[in-house]
Amino acid sequence: MSNTDVILQSIAEDLRSFLPVEAMVSSENQVMQKMQELQQPTLHVDAFLYDDETIDSFCEDGKMSRNYCVSCGSRKTAPIDFLSHSFSLLELKFLFQHVLPDLSGKVLVDVGSRLGAVLYAGYVYSTASQLRGVEMNAEFCDLQEKIILKYQFADRIQVFQADICNQRSLLQDADVVVLNNVFEYFLDEVEQLKAWKYISEDLRQKGCLLVTVPSLQESLAKLKMNIQLEQWVEEIELDPDVYLGPDTDQQSLSDIHLYCVL
Repeated sequence: MSNTDVILQSIAEDLRSFLPVEAMVSSENQVMQKMQELQQPTLHVDAFLYDDETIDSFCEDGKMSRNYCVSCGSRKTAPIDFLSHSFSLLELKFLFQHVLPDLSGKVLVDVGSRLGAVLYAGYVYSTASQLRGVEMNAEFCDLQEKIILKYQFADRIQVFQADICNQRSLLQDADVVVLNNVFEYFLDEVEQLKAWKYISEDLRQKGCLLVTVPSLQESLAKLKMNIQLEQWVEEIELDPDVYLGPDTDQQSLSDIHLYCVL
């Protein structure tokens, strides 16, 4: 394990000490409600904080379950869906070591930076000149500031408590914009439509890269938006078939999409 991996694991340990196992805070009422409305029972597990081995140990200790009872009182069970709004350590390595080009002198903006995983990984895995997080939730902004202070990241990382729709200059200064499960669970449909319309109209600097999970096509199709993607961006084909260690999950890597603004 490299020194950079150790730093990120240390950050994850620090963050776990501030959060419950599900890594959600009391102010995330809308997210909790949307998860309860999903057809399949879903549990939020932050992939940056907990790898599969840790989740397995939680299940063994009875702190978490991978299954739910489909008929109360019976032994008939089905798997619970796990949802994460953060990249795992392996996904972050894939992002900065295989997806993005050399970021020397570049500005990366993470929309909905949450716990700051993309920012910290960008600090240790890249030479980006500035890593900027935009996060509406004050509790998560406070957590990010704690980590930035402790690990002395303030020379290259900034976090803004703001709605991206009020941050035109941040978008227009960006060389890379990351959008990981960014709107669906945090905004109602009207607000999602507004956010995507804003981004598609303001993120127009030629050559700017967009990293998205899920794909732009999937996000916009759910909202029935008529944004002409072929006139805005070109998708860059990625190869998820890389080996990053014994826990490499090609399926999760294939969920990451890269686009270049035309």
